[in-house]
Amino acid sequence: MSGWMDSAKKLCITLKANTELEIQSIAMAMLKLPVPISSLAPVKFTPFLSKSNELASPLLDPMKLLKVAADAKNLKFGRVIHAHLVITNRIPRDCRVNQINSLINLYVKCDELFIARQMFDRMSKRNVVSWCALMAGYMQNGSPLDVFELFKKMIVKDNIFPNEYVIATVISSCFDSQMYVEGKQCHGFSLKSGLELHQYVKNALIQMYSKCSDVRAALKILDTVPGYDVFCYNLVLNGLLEHSHVGEAIEVLKLMIDEGTKWNNATFVTIFRICASLKDLKLGKHVHARMLKSDIDDDVYIGSSIIDMYGKCGNVLSGRAFFDQLQNRNVVSWTAIMAAYFQNGFFEEALNLFSKMEIDHIPPNEYTLAVLLNSAAGLSALSHGDQLHARAEKSGLKGNVIVGNALIIMYSKSGDILAAQLVFSNMKCCDSITWNAIITGHSHHCIGKEALNIFHDMLTARECPNYVTFIGVLSACAHLSLVDEGLYYFNHLMKQLGIVPGLEHYTCIVGLLSRSGRLDEAENFMRSNPINWDVVAWRTLLNACYVHRNYDKGKQIAEYLLQMDHEDVGSYILLSNMHARVRRWDGVVKVRKLMRERNVKKEPGVSWLEIRNIAHVFTSEDNKHPESSQIYEMIRDLLTKIRPLGYVPDIAGVLHDIEDEQKIDNLSYHSEKLAVAYGLMKSPSGAPIRVIKNLRMCDDCHTAIKLISKVANRTIIVRDANRFHHFQDGFCSCGDYW
Repeated sequence: MSGWMDSAKKLCITLKANTELEIQSIAMAMLKLPVPISSLAPVKFTPFLSKSNELASPLLDPMKLLKVAADAKNLKFGRVIHAHLVITNRIPRDCRVNQINSLINLYVKCDELFIARQMFDRMSKRNVVSWCALMAGYMQNGSPLDVFELFKKMIVKDNIFPNEYVIATVISSCFDSQMYVEGKQCHGFSLKSGLELHQYVKNALIQMYSKCSDVRAALKILDTVPGYDVFCYNLVLNGLLEHSHVGEAIEVLKLMIDEGTKWNNATFVTIFRICASLKDLKLGKHVHARMLKSDIDDDVYIGSSIIDMYGKCGNVLSGRAFFDQLQNRNVVSWTAIMAAYFQNGFFEEALNLFSKMEIDHIPPNEYTLAVLLNSAAGLSALSHGDQLHARAEKSGLKGNVIVGNALIIMYSKSGDILAAQLVFSNMKCCDSITWNAIITGHSHHCIGKEALNIFHDMLTARECPNYVTFIGVLSACAHLSLVDEGLYYFNHLMKQLGIVPGLEHYTCIVGLLSRSGRLDEAENFMRSNPINWDVVAWRTLLNACYVHRNYDKGKQIAEYLLQMDHEDVGSYILLSNMHARVRRWDGVVKVRKLMRERNVKKEPGVSWLEIRNIAHVFTSEDNKHPESSQIYEMIRDLLTKIRPLGYVPDIAGVLHDIEDEQKIDNLSYHSEKLAVAYGLMKSPSGAPIRVIKNLRMCDDCHTAIKLISKVANRTIIVRDANRFHHFQDGFCSCGDYW
């Protein structure tokens, strides 16, 4: 009984019980099966029982005990009290409605809505509290339509007029924009009935209009609030921020300052979020200074919002300095500083923080793991990602949608699309991000057919595609040269779904037409659509001109591109490659001279791979690696083996007018060949080799690695600046178009 006595003592603190007898009484009530209390301990319970054997002490008032059980969400204790009331059955009739209302409140708060509804339906007489308690349950359960139906039945069937709590509950259930019409109807009802005068109702209306993006209506009601109600201001600010009405939020903020409204913790959190959304570091620093001068304690939520603000404004050092001086750090603040590093491209620093977090014995939550997995994806650090995957399984977060989505993205960006597919297949619950991640992942890996199959599965599952979905879908159509299907999605399906095409979708159509060799049509598409085309779109067409050997059009496009952006290195290189292809060395020289004059420098080609958690980096003709001689010997051996398969060095792509023998020598030791050779030397037999390159693969390396995959009987995955290339058995997933 000692365990129950301890629980009873805690309960008695809430009930302000003082004597040992009182504690024993509650302990017995919690311990025993539901039988009349008098039979459990007739002597000790005597002072609390009336002559009719009912609970007479205010301490053991069942209504009070039910309220405590409901507030603590202690279903077990609540059921003990319920059972006792059923068995004793000596409550006066005029008290039974209130008693059942208390029981409905208990079961609603303990997420037993079915039982609460059963009790409600069996009531012979209901009052406004009965309806309000059940409505609150449906609202908490995310069933706004049921709340609204109950409201209508309450007025029509029971002829009960609502009070301010009921109407506030009903309005609160209309936060979803799909219930906006019903919310306005409730507003009209509150106006006619005079209930709008109550602050509860005003708060609910402000929140409803803010969340439904009716800014003017929210501000109009805010004008009727007497005094400087910071709670109402917070509701409006949050609603505006959620719907990206940041400009209006700033206006409300100015109004708060003009009226001298005192800010509370929630206000500061919201305003720091506004500063982060605007990326306004100056405003963020002003707000931070105001907070330091106020009497507000920087709790964990404020602290995390400050770190987030500095991170999103690009000032990670200030965010880290604030984090380091925090006295109490929890998983939220740790995740915030990791996210700040991740958002600013400091992926390794974000991963390193995790070990320090573990030293503090703070377990990660789903958001922490998502940030870490995305950081691993940014580095294409598959080994780190695998370790985090194991950690997710160990902590029981593997089935979480947020973690699952991050795992799919990590594996996709790290070159293991099969692992991403396995994670997707094992997910019990998916959202739009899940579908988008797996579709986009397959498209990026040039596995267009599978991407479209998953898209059709998405439609079958009645998950509505969105803006991001169609970027992956149109990219997949481009890879498969499905021009008609891609144009149908772009011109018809997106329109049916109400998705306005953006620059990314238009660029995908340019890629779709270009890949199919319809270069004139692609150019006409660009010139006839009044889109603010960027360098990426025009370079897509330029690359197609290079692949399809249409150098005259390519030269025109390149010259137009360089007028748009004098510093676009990719355009210079493609133009230079085109001149080199047709041995126009004067053209190559002219391009190089132009680059020097404009101080445009080509980034050196770098490739790297990870062997046993150690990254090995190679540059072209690199001899700094401690095993360079063995690597060079391996390359010579591989090139000898692939020559009988038809390999001929592609010296036309060499950008210098030098002897052919020297050109061949230059081609042989490009960075990606060095990395692949080292991977074959050091990785286990049969294991895939994953290489990352910072630039586009050259034609010669692409051909050579295709054949190397055949003679070595290995899967070789290379991620270059454009996409993933899966080399296997002499073929590449890109279909020789990249």
